[in-house]
This record gives sequence, C-alpha cells and structure tokens, in this order.
Amino acid sequence: MKLSKTLLVILFISLLSSPSWSETIDDLVIREGTYYLKFSDVPFTGEVTGQYQGSFKNGKREGAWTVYYSDGQLFKKGNYKNGKQDGAWVIHNESGQRMPQFSGIFKNGIKISD
Repeated sequence: MKLSKTLLVILFISLLSSPSWSETIDDLVIREGTYYLKFSDVPFTGEVTGQYQGSFKNGKREGAWTVYYSDGQLFKKGNYKNGKQDGAWVIHNESGQRMPQFSGIFKNGIKISD
C-alpha cells in the first residue's frame, strides 16, 4: 500500500511540473520580438496548437508552421528560422486559392523569389 501511495505522489508531482499539454498563441505575449507565456519572464520554448500551429525556441518561431483562418481553412504554411520566415511559404486566400504575390521563397524574413 505504501508503494502505491508513493507512485501516486510521484505521478502527481510529475504532471504538475511538466509543461502544459496544449498551449495556444493566445497563451503567449510578445515583448520586444520575443514570445513568453503570460505572466512569465522566461522566453517560451514549446509548441502551440489551434489556429496557429508550430514551435518556439527561446521565444522565437522555429521550424514548420501552419496557420488557419477562423473557419479552419488553410491560410499559410511555411518555415521559420530564429523567428523569421525561411524557405518556401504558400499563402492562400479565404477561398483556398494560392496567392502568388505573397507566396514564395524567403530568407531571413525577406522574400527572395517567387
């Protein structure tokens, strides 16, 4: 019986100390270009889900990102490196059509080609 209680306590503590299962972009605040969890002074590292889906590393967007319109339709998809668009990005209008004037190849946050 004592072992069972010990295991339950360990499980409970590990659940409390682990990060939230699901953060959304609304759980974050941005200060001077860096994202933080609300009420925190530590730059956010982790994933967000919901309308904005992607990862943060030290408060900057990093890796693959997908953003949806509020109705669930795909808005844009691409990659970030150190918080800036990097690589191929595809942007869609609300009808689902690709918008070539905004889509293209980005480096360091600047569009370098279509």
